[in-house]
Amino acid sequence: MARFRCPTCRQRPLRLEQPFSGVPRCGRCGDLLEPKPRHGRAWSLALGVAALVLGGAAFPGLLEQVGSLPEQAPDVTTRLLERFEPAPDPRLRPMALLEGGLLANLQEADRQWIPTAEPLAGGGIRFLYRRRAGEPELSVPELQALINSPPDHGEKHRAIAELLSVLDQVGVQVELVEPRKTGAAGEWDHAARTLRIKPAVVEKGTVDFAQVLNHEAIHVAQSCAAGGLRAVPRTLGLGQEVPPELRLHLDDPLYAGASDWEKALEREAYANQRQLEIGTTLIRSHCRTRSAG
Repeated sequence: MARFRCPTCRQRPLRLEQPFSGVPRCGRCGDLLEPKPRHGRAWSLALGVAALVLGGAAFPGLLEQVGSLPEQAPDVTTRLLERFEPAPDPRLRPMALLEGGLLANLQEADRQWIPTAEPLAGGGIRFLYRRRAGEPELSVPELQALINSPPDHGEKHRAIAELLSVLDQVGVQVELVEPRKTGAAGEWDHAARTLRIKPAVVEKGTVDFAQVLNHEAIHVAQSCAAGGLRAVPRTLGLGQEVPPELRLHLDDPLYAGASDWEKALEREAYANQRQLEIGTTLIRSHCRTRSAG
């Protein structure tokens, strides 16, 4: 069986991650793996202790075949490792987004979804408005009603704030940066316990941001259910009936090389992302807070 080493962690990886590309990566830091020399240098004392703790259960089936689901370390091992996890970067704490004015930015972006009435030179009025995939066309009375009384996204803002608070409590980091997966609006990097959301999602407003954040939170819960934040995700047994307009995302080139297991994770997230309370509920049910022993 081939042996690999992580050039960053400088050890045989505790987990082997097989992303969509099929290229083996370290399950801890996400770096590309390289073949391990037959006679490498001896591990340091700290790595030797880690091997002693993990050896009995982690060595069998340590490296999996491409496309298969890597084995998880026992829950007791995961708890031990999480106990010594470094604190999240203060700049990447989910609550830092709220403190930085996220909700105000979303509220400003929501203005683009309010219809406008434009008088025509020859008389009459033309309505201009944007609608999302799957939304029906609006009648003139409905457009006029939206102009006179724009939607209040207060409930969605509260859901976003609550979900960010819960993510903060369990030790997840959140970045508003381009995801590493080309074309993705967001991604959950379990190896780095970091959730990344494309900045352009904020520019689309509250509805889009709330769903993307909720989608990725479901993936966070999938990792927690498999053993902890750094665990390779597994499905939660939720419904997987994806709305027709969201099924198109699963046909995106982004998932062209995804395994059936990876597609099942995505189907579960897409099927439930519009239930804005579900991300918070799942994380509270499956993830351990940092204060837990």
